[in-house]
Amino acid sequence: MAFTLPDLPFAKDALGDHMSAETLEYHHGKHHKAYVDKTNGMLGEDLEGANLTTVIKRAKEAGNQGLFNNAAQIWNHSFFWLGLAPEGSTKPSDKLQAMIDSDFGSTDKLLEALQTESANHFASGWGWLILNNGKLEVTSLHDADSPVAHGMTPLFTVDVWEHAYYIDYRNARPDYLKSVLHNIVNWDFVSHNLDGQGVSRADQLG
Repeated sequence: MAFTLPDLPFAKDALGDHMSAETLEYHHGKHHKAYVDKTNGMLGEDLEGANLTTVIKRAKEAGNQGLFNNAAQIWNHSFFWLGLAPEGSTKPSDKLQAMIDSDFGSTDKLLEALQTESANHFASGWGWLILNNGKLEVTSLHDADSPVAHGMTPLFTVDVWEHAYYIDYRNARPDYLKSVLHNIVNWDFVSHNLDGQGVSRADQLG
């Protein structure tokens, strides 16, 4: 069974000036779609019917970098879209807020840490909020690499490939990160991931 491009979980104009409809047309409609098409073209009979996480792990084990890159980018992008929502529409659950306050001091400090990590990440990749041994941590991974290939528990991600922000922000990655992280994070999704309810949805959409 071939993978399909998931629909965005919001209208293309729902994120306002933080992420324009034009950016979403290209980022989702062209870049994300290309990863889907390329992955489908690389799948062998041994992976027929396998879910996306399985494809990613088997490609990594086999050293099939082309398949790994494209399949992981499907997963990362599907997860990324689910982590965004119209401004002011969500907030952290009580459980998530308590962990944020304990591990970072405040939501603003968490976002500052994720912004700094992502802004300073060299070249293409992804900034991540993960759960590690019961604590929240900020990290980043290069190119198409994904937490699902390393046994991490991802809660939220932000794309720092140039195609994620160049239309709206040109080369100003820090401006893009500040706008997205402080305004359109889908805290409901992050909270669900903390409770183990959200990640499988991204896999299904992939």
